[in-house]
Amino acid sequence: MTSICITDLLTIIYVLVDDWYQASGNKFLNGKVGKKPVFKDSEVMTLMLAHDFIPYPGETQYIEFIRANYLTLFPKLVDQSQFNRRARALRLLVEQFRRFWIVQKGWHLHTNYLLDTKPVPVLGYKRQQSHSDFAGKAEYGRCISRNLNYFGYKLVVFSTLNGIPVAYDLVPANLDERLAAETVIDYLAGCDIFADKGFLGREWQTSIFAQTTNLIWTPKRKNQAVQNSKALDRWLSSVRERIEGVFHEIQNTGRNLERLLAKTVVGLCSRVITKMTSHLLRHLLLVDFGINVQTFQIIN
Repeated sequence: MTSICITDLLTIIYVLVDDWYQASGNKFLNGKVGKKPVFKDSEVMTLMLAHDFIPYPGETQYIEFIRANYLTLFPKLVDQSQFNRRARALRLLVEQFRRFWIVQKGWHLHTNYLLDTKPVPVLGYKRQQSHSDFAGKAEYGRCISRNLNYFGYKLVVFSTLNGIPVAYDLVPANLDERLAAETVIDYLAGCDIFADKGFLGREWQTSIFAQTTNLIWTPKRKNQAVQNSKALDRWLSSVRERIEGVFHEIQNTGRNLERLLAKTVVGLCSRVITKMTSHLLRHLLLVDFGINVQTFQIIN
């Protein structure tokens, strides 16, 4: 294995982003008035996505790191305040970039998927919420598996068995797991979806199958009359480890999903979109270029 420098990594990401932007991305900006910015949209998106690969949790420190070391790559780099506004404005374009690669790689054509939710706290549990932008939008919730009470959202995710999220959404933390799944489940059809006991419910699973032809497979509670076969339970147990692995990778590579430090709903959505797109890009760089962004090495 050989190492890759940040300059080369940023260049590869920029080429991927700008090629897509020139071919498809700018059509989403049709009708946008005003003079084109000197610091290009592709440059903003590149730095948004690369932030998850460079260990600076704060945006201010990250932008100043780029300015101090890589200004030759981004000579028109704006200040942090302008970058933050541009990043929020381009969040939906970043999501379209993610969806393009989902389709391009055929990750939406799998027949087996994993389903789970993850807590995304936005404020301290006992902090006064009334003056926050999240008041009336986020809610109090509880994550039973972690014995965690929090104020914020749930991130509901469908991912492939090898850990690539294909569809996701943010829902209030107090929303039932099954209702949370309904916000994204119509993205799939005719698939086997493996989940935990939070998605139990014969009537609900039957209605989902009637609407989408998706089958929901979950472990059974011990007091249920109808039990799974031992082989199916072993499979579900192994799949459960994969589900936890997906969230562990999202959580513990790059910026921590539970500490995104957003002060507004739009800011949070922008950072979650960027986080999920960076996660996909991590897989894309490994598959297509042999680049492991966690170790900055090229696998020959």
